[in-house]
Amino acid sequence: MYAVVQTGGKQYRVAPGDWLDVEKLPAEVGQQIVLDQVLLLHDGEKAHIGRPLVEGAVVKATVQAQHKGRKVIIFKYRPKKRYRRKAGHRQWLTRLHVDAIELQQ
Repeated sequence: MYAVVQTGGKQYRVAPGDWLDVEKLPAEVGQQIVLDQVLLLHDGEKAHIGRPLVEGAVVKATVQAQHKGRKVIIFKYRPKKRYRRKAGHRQWLTRLHVDAIELQQ
């Protein structure tokens, strides 16, 4: 069984037991959250495709950590003009452990 969920403007394919890093969510470590924007759910024999969301489908996950991702380097450069700017960015992420995928009918 797997599902495609949307959170933080991105889509992720998840299955029970998966670990997932998503854009920061307002939740405490150890708290269970419900991702209700399920776009597709496949239960092993049949695929439920949402238009745009699958009705009654939820993904339950537990927050494992709030951390920063890898550094992304931004470098601006104008040739022959002595213009160089270097900056870095580290995005806050939430690490989730997918506990269950449920479809209430």
